[in-house]
Amino acid sequence: MYWQGKVRMTHKFILLLVALLGLWAMTASAQDAASQQSDSSSSGSAKPVLPDDSKDVAKATPLPATDTPASRVSNNTKVMLPDGYVIGVGDGLDIDVWKEGELSKAVAVRPDGMISLPLVGEIKAAGLTPVQLQDQLTTALSKVLSDPQVTVIVVAVNSLSFNIMGNVFKPGYYPLTHPITVLDAIALSGGFRDFAKEKKIYILRTTANGKQERLHFNYKQVIKGQNMSQNIMLQPHDVLVIP
Repeated sequence: MYWQGKVRMTHKFILLLVALLGLWAMTASAQDAASQQSDSSSSGSAKPVLPDDSKDVAKATPLPATDTPASRVSNNTKVMLPDGYVIGVGDGLDIDVWKEGELSKAVAVRPDGMISLPLVGEIKAAGLTPVQLQDQLTTALSKVLSDPQVTVIVVAVNSLSFNIMGNVFKPGYYPLTHPITVLDAIALSGGFRDFAKEKKIYILRTTANGKQERLHFNYKQVIKGQNMSQNIMLQPHDVLVIP
């Protein structure tokens, strides 16, 4: 009986030991899996996440609508004009009628000095300041609209411009919205190219009677402070030639 009891106790002890070993193995396996998952998550978080272009990740908040008239922003380069600037032939105008999108137009002043707008028809723009044209358009539209709010902006100055041509880096037309000398114009054009004849520069100018005159400019003299009267102010439609 004694040995039988001892055998039973030994058998129970072995079963308990096997159960404990199984439990320990399961716990160790679970901890190992959790560790691998943590490492994987940690590794994934270290990589930058690129936003999906198809989603609005960082859309700018639109500005709230207001009840005050405002001119449209033109795609053209903003032009700084002197006070009292007079609109001329070829100038580009941005005309905005508040809350009337179909009447708001970007127009160019025609060679006859006129522009055309819906409900207004043809109206003379050349010879007027932007404020004067704005007042005339307001008066004309008052016949068909209640309290129209009109804004006129000059977005392209083509009536006051001069031309640079020849051996410079940036030839072409430049706006003449403030006083510019010949030296200023050369600087605006990016300077001379190789083999430019700096002593034989000249300005072509059309006089009031329609004739064209040639005004000479010796760059070498002027930069030495000699014969500075050559460094004249350019006028609209002058052509600066760099041979």
